[in-house]
Amino acid sequence: MGRFIDRFLSRNVTGIARLLVVLAALLLLPAYFAPLWRLTMYAPQYPDGLYLDIYSYKLEGGNKGQDLKEINVLNHYIGMRDLVAEDFTEFKWMPFVIGALILLLLRAAVFAHGGQLLDCAMLYVYFALFSLWSFAYKLYSYGHSLDPTAAVRVDPFMPPLFGAKQLANFEVYSYPALASYALGGTALALAAAVVLTVRQ
Repeated sequence: MGRFIDRFLSRNVTGIARLLVVLAALLLLPAYFAPLWRLTMYAPQYPDGLYLDIYSYKLEGGNKGQDLKEINVLNHYIGMRDLVAEDFTEFKWMPFVIGALILLLLRAAVFAHGGQLLDCAMLYVYFALFSLWSFAYKLYSYGHSLDPTAAVRVDPFMPPLFGAKQLANFEVYSYPALASYALGGTALALAAAVVLTVRQ
């Protein structure tokens, strides 16, 4: 087993596997211009819905930003603090981490050794899991840090991380957006490159 691992770590990555590593790097680029996640809220008074897109570096409300202002007004009534970019530390480090991953993947594609490929794959898995946990924790903290003196009292809650949930008279939907699907493609491309290199 140890001999097999040593061979894999020192093995040159060639052919399709190398192209898959380049593809994995390119699939990270949408994180700079497309949203990662979209939250949508429907209620009788909002039949067209309120939209909130979450990027790797900003929040953007639908209707030219008016939806985010409306959401913050609604949050004020139940004692939830405003959704502002300054509260999201992820916006400060995520673009830099994605850029570093792109450079590491391109470096692995050029030098193309199994060890570098495996390092990139493990770093990416850690980045993806930590980012998902960070997003879930942010949702939890917003819904569980309510002002007890708010005009409308509601029980602490957590907006859905994925799927739909009824919150008071609102139906809230939370689903990945374009950039997240591209990041999922990065994971698949890296996994395929590792498998091809192992089978080489």
